[in-house]
Amino acid sequence: MKRSLSRRTFLKAGVGTGAALAFSAASYAKVKGANDRISIAQIGCGGRGVGAHMAGIHPHDKQQNVEVTAVCDPWRVRQEIASAQAKEWYGRPARQFFSYRDVMALKDVDAVMIASPDHMHTTHLKAAALAGKDAYCEKPLAMDFDKLKEACDAVKKANIVVQIGTQLRSLPSFTGCRELYKTGVLGTVGRIEQCRNEEKPYWYQYVKDVKAEDVDWKEFLGDRPSQPFDPVKYSGWYGYREFSDGPVCGFGSHYLDLVHYITGAKFPTSSVCLGGTYTYKDEHKFTCPDHVQAMWIYPEGFMVSYSTYCGNGAANSFKILGDQGILDMVQWEKPVLSAEGGAKRMGKIRGKVPVKDVPMPDHFLDWLQCLRSRKTPNASIDAGYQHAVACLMAVRAFDTGKRTIYDAEKREIREG
Repeated sequence: MKRSLSRRTFLKAGVGTGAALAFSAASYAKVKGANDRISIAQIGCGGRGVGAHMAGIHPHDKQQNVEVTAVCDPWRVRQEIASAQAKEWYGRPARQFFSYRDVMALKDVDAVMIASPDHMHTTHLKAAALAGKDAYCEKPLAMDFDKLKEACDAVKKANIVVQIGTQLRSLPSFTGCRELYKTGVLGTVGRIEQCRNEEKPYWYQYVKDVKAEDVDWKEFLGDRPSQPFDPVKYSGWYGYREFSDGPVCGFGSHYLDLVHYITGAKFPTSSVCLGGTYTYKDEHKFTCPDHVQAMWIYPEGFMVSYSTYCGNGAANSFKILGDQGILDMVQWEKPVLSAEGGAKRMGKIRGKVPVKDVPMPDHFLDWLQCLRSRKTPNASIDAGYQHAVACLMAVRAFDTGKRTIYDAEKREIREG
């Protein structure tokens, strides 16, 4: 797969020739030698920040010569945990900050890893672009369409290296599915579906006892309306619509990204979505739905279905259905091809066939390698924009009760 940004593609993104040459030179100037250490700051030091991002680069930090030198989180306790982890790995504690602005002002920080709450992703990514810092940014990429466009435009203008945290596309198994799909063995594909259920909404596990004096509440709220500090809202933000759009974006962003990655599709043309809270109603008054069903129509000629029910953890599925058979991916690392249900079976698929892995760099390693090579990572900013558009179409349909349509040329989502 070609990952470098070609001149034609760059100009197509709306950048003039002179600017393209300037940015190319600027990008070249950022190339570091193997002996030059890359300094990284972690923005958001919760489970994703420390347990996924920092832990994700740690196996490669010596080989790639990188170090986490700064950490940022509105909660002092999480700053201290992240800083202590950095000291254990690198021999010195990382500098601690409450605000991302302080991190962006650090001249010695080359790149940032963003694991902040969903409503802050575009704010932090845009700030990184304006500061000329490369970034790894969690999914879902956006909650607001205008901010999504602003952040993506800023990234392209700055020509920084950005990896989006849809790490499933870097699994050898799903890349194997991608190569299999290209062969056309499934025949005419008309439906792709995933059902991802849980016994209880995932946001409950994050609720903690947080003391107001330890938190920069205003920094956490960002552009959200001022309100009294609430420890449940702060720690369990996944469950509140102010800070998250719930399962379609939280879980479904991974799924939609895989649909795009495997099939080569980019944007749906329309979407509908229904849902609500049916099982978990309690004193926390969470506003994200515990049951949601979304559907999208793609111009390639197939329908994409996604549902989550947080009330029973059974009946999970992930399938691509063609008229020749099924690609079953419910076991992420052991997908299987079969002729099951093929309406026009021609006998090309025999029995149940395990999909062959295609070796891929680990998602974090891919990003670290691209920081030096200046190539485009596996989950590019374009891939992030694509999953975000599909997610936001469904969210808008959920909120309005109307079908939404995406106009790719105008970059507009509307009801229709």
